[in-house]
Amino acid sequence: MKDLFVKRFQYYKSLGDKSFGQLSDEQIFWQYNDESNSIAVIVKHIAGNMLSRWTNFLTEDGEKSWRNRDDEFVNTFKTKQEVMDSWEEGWACFFDALSRINDENLYSTIYIRGEAHSVLDAVLRQLAHYPYHIGQIVSIAKMIKNDDWKTLSIERNKSQQFNAEMNDRLFKEKQTSNSSPVCFQNSPEVRDEYK
Repeated sequence: MKDLFVKRFQYYKSLGDKSFGQLSDEQIFWQYNDESNSIAVIVKHIAGNMLSRWTNFLTEDGEKSWRNRDDEFVNTFKTKQEVMDSWEEGWACFFDALSRINDENLYSTIYIRGEAHSVLDAVLRQLAHYPYHIGQIVSIAKMIKNDDWKTLSIERNKSQQFNAEMNDRLFKEKQTSNSSPVCFQNSPEVRDEYK
């Protein structure tokens, strides 16, 4: 299960990474209005949450005394690089925590703000929380880039073409990797037990 969590979170992290790659220093700090968050502020919040929740997560409450959540919504970054460094620091902490999850502690009780959760539940909470904010990052980046946005998924009006290409690729993979113990028409190899 841990590998599945890592795979899913790596995917969501990659959406953020690909969005940042399309933005200039100034664009990272753009906000729609005074009540909106810039991408920089959203990153500050995600990283702050990750560091608090996942530092010593098996032995300490996930809401650390040193965390100032309100301050996470005030930009203090000066450069895009500072934003990226914070992003990477948060993810490094989180992925390190995920690497510590195993069958023995998956259902162990941990605490967030004094509330008991299983480790599994705490991870699932973040599987909802982090993609929510990454979706905000992607949405803001798309607004900023407008016609210059490079899509992170299937291009608009290209779903049928994408599906056809996927079907072709999967068909070709099946043709070259026949795992049937009886039918080896597409493979020069025949297992010893079937010679």
